[in-house]
Amino acid sequence: MRVESGLEVLVRRQASFLRGRRIGLLAHQASITHRFEHAAELLKDLPGATLVRLFAPEHGLWGTAQDHAPIATTHDPVTGLPVWSLYGEQRAPTPEMLAGLDGLVVDLQDVGARYYTFVWTLALAMQQCARAGVRVIVLDRPNPLGGERVEGNVPDPKFASFVGLYPLPARHGLTIGELARRFVLEHGVRCDLTVVRMKGWRRRMLWEDTGLPWVAPSPNMATPDTARVYPGGCLIEGTTLSEGRGTTRPFEWIGAPYLDAHRYADALNALGLPGVHFRPARFTPTFHKWAGQLCDGAQVHMTDRRRFKPFLTGVAEIMVARDQAPGEFQWKAPPYEFELERLPIDILFGTDVIRRQIERGAALPAIEAAWRKGLPLHNRRRRPFLIYE
Repeated sequence: MRVESGLEVLVRRQASFLRGRRIGLLAHQASITHRFEHAAELLKDLPGATLVRLFAPEHGLWGTAQDHAPIATTHDPVTGLPVWSLYGEQRAPTPEMLAGLDGLVVDLQDVGARYYTFVWTLALAMQQCARAGVRVIVLDRPNPLGGERVEGNVPDPKFASFVGLYPLPARHGLTIGELARRFVLEHGVRCDLTVVRMKGWRRRMLWEDTGLPWVAPSPNMATPDTARVYPGGCLIEGTTLSEGRGTTRPFEWIGAPYLDAHRYADALNALGLPGVHFRPARFTPTFHKWAGQLCDGAQVHMTDRRRFKPFLTGVAEIMVARDQAPGEFQWKAPPYEFELERLPIDILFGTDVIRRQIERGAALPAIEAAWRKGLPLHNRRRRPFLIYE
């Protein structure tokens, strides 16, 4: 049975909910139905509702901008509507942007990892809509990683940033609609919230189980497998290692000119990590870190999607690289995602504890055991936000 996204449920089953309302839409290129109809076109033609403006998160409405590139306010060539940027000088809608709106419809495909900025754009938009008296309507979509497994440390609130405004494990196991409920119920975002639920989604589902087409929600999120490695692969952004941007396998190819591919892959395989094999790989990024330079490293091959631990795998990739090239490996310096002082790796981890454990040579099982201590309480606290079985 094919899953119906919140967009499809709204347009085909609950369209009367928007009748008589002036609405804005926060969306991107993956905001589509199973027939590839885009939310902006569908809502513009929805009888009784008036779509008056669009909002764009990181990468823009049509996903053309690379990571960290500021998005300009512009006009949409398809609908002719203004598109206000929420990634750049402004990351939250201003009163001017919300003026005259009865509701803000949010249709963003998330990838199930804390660092992905779309959910934090949603959180900031909810805060501003609460102040402006604008209802927020979140059209729910599947978590590509499923909704059962949770992995990674629960961050320290002192390390809050635009890759983690609220404490969530790296792999959080929630849909964007469930996250919106959490922002209201646990973090005090007092907006008038409606979540349009999916039909047919279950927590055990991986993306392939949904029957929905995959459209890359950002330029380097090419496939569902990219999303699966991302909770660990994104950690590489906090180092001088290449995370594979500028190649055909972002977040799956990890390396640098100062590594030896076979030695690196052999050491990673010797750790016996679940559901993964590392193949020696060499690649030359066309842009981003080490652009135009040959990098030695490894490709992450998932051998068992359900056993694979992406966050643990990412930590291991960093630890082995640092161990094998102590003179060349470095932590990336700020700025990073609007943070000017803290190390990028610390805001990605949501703490400086894990970096310090790595620096003093702690064993990988001990590091994992330390972060796992916080997960039982987190899992109990997340139950009130869950919508799906």
